[in-house]
Amino acid sequence: MKYDAIIIGGGAAGLFCAIQAGRRRRKVLVIEHNAQVGRKILISGGGRCNFTNIHTSPSNFVSQNPHFCKSALARYTPQDFIDLVRKHKIEYYEKKLGQLFCRESSRQIVDMLLGECEQAGVAISTGCAVPEVKREADGRFAVETDKGAFSSGSLVIATGGLSFSKVGATDLGYRVARQFGLRAVETRPGLVPLVFASGKGFSSLAGISVDSLVEAGGQEFRENILFTHRGLSGPAILQASNYLDKSRSVSIDLLPEESFDALIESAADTKQTVENFLGRYLPSRCAEAFTPAQLRTRPMNQLSKKDLTALLENIKSWRVNVGETEGYHKAEVTLGGISTDELSSQTMESKRVPGLYFIGEVVDVTGWLGGYNFQWAWASGFAAGQEI
Repeated sequence: MKYDAIIIGGGAAGLFCAIQAGRRRRKVLVIEHNAQVGRKILISGGGRCNFTNIHTSPSNFVSQNPHFCKSALARYTPQDFIDLVRKHKIEYYEKKLGQLFCRESSRQIVDMLLGECEQAGVAISTGCAVPEVKREADGRFAVETDKGAFSSGSLVIATGGLSFSKVGATDLGYRVARQFGLRAVETRPGLVPLVFASGKGFSSLAGISVDSLVEAGGQEFRENILFTHRGLSGPAILQASNYLDKSRSVSIDLLPEESFDALIESAADTKQTVENFLGRYLPSRCAEAFTPAQLRTRPMNQLSKKDLTALLENIKSWRVNVGETEGYHKAEVTLGGISTDELSSQTMESKRVPGLYFIGEVVDVTGWLGGYNFQWAWASGFAAGQEI
C-alpha cells in the first residue's frame, strides 16, 4: 500500500509528527512494533507524564552541536503543547522547577495523541515489526513488515533510543541510519544512576536522600541525591550523569546551604562530638558514615585544623569516582545518536537522503530530567511533520 509518509515508531515524537502531517492532508502510516503506542509515555513521570517544562531552552540539552535544537524548540514551544492539553481539557499541575504533570494519568496524553491522529486521518499499525527498509529506483521508500509491504515518499524514523528495554527499545533507528550512510554519535545511557568505582561505597546508606549540589563536566545541579546499594541516584545524580567526562567523577556538596567558613566557625564554638555535630546537618546514618572512626567521639572544638578542614572538605566537596552506570535498563534516555551534522535543523530531514527524517530520542539531542525530552519530541516531530 502506498502512503505519502511512513513513520516508524509510535512514541511521542512519531505520533506528534503524524498529527502534523495528517493535518496537512498527507496520507500517513505509523508503524509500532509494540502492541500499543506510547508505552514510554504511559510509564513516564510515575504514570502522570511530565509532558513538558515551561523553562525549556537550548541550554537544557546535550548534543555535539548545542545550536541544532534551537530552531525546532523556537517553532514549537511548551506553551504550544500546553494549549493542546488545555484544548483536550486535561488537568495538569507544576510539580517543581517548571515540570508539568497530568493531574490524573499519563493515559490522558496518549488518548489525546490518538484522538488527534484519528481526526487527522492517520493510520496506525501496532504489533508490526520492520525487518527491512529499502530505497526504490523511483526514490520512494519500501518498508517490509510482518504485516505486509508498504511504500512512501517520505520515511520518518522515530524509534527512540536504547533506554527502557522493558518497553521494547531497539537499535532499529541506528541501523537504518548506517544503512543509508549517515553518521551516528556513539551512544551511552543518560539520566542514569551511577555505580561507585571502588565497589565498597556506602551501601549502609541505601535509601537515604540528601539535598545536594552535584557538579560534573562543568555543570551543577541542586536537587536531592539518593544513596543506593551500589552507588548513587536521585534527580541531581541523574542530571549529572549526562555530563560525565573522562575523569569519570562527580563532586558533591552535601551541605549546599552552609558555607565552608560558617561551618568552621560553628565547629569552633561547640563541644559536641564530631558525629553529633554533623548530625545537626545530615541524616544520622549519613553523619556517621562521613565521620572517620577515630574522630567520632572527639569534641569539635578540639580537632586540629588539619582534621577539621579534611572532615568538612569531604562533606562540602565529596569527590565520587564512578566505575560505571546502571546501564540502559535503568537509564531514562540515550545520549548520542544520529549526528546533527547529517540533518537539517529546520526540518529534521537527512542532508544525504531526500525524504528521510530522524526525530526524537534517536537524534543526538538529549534533554535534562524534568520534561525536556518530551518537549524535544514534540518540537522535532512538529518540524518534520510540517515538511513531509
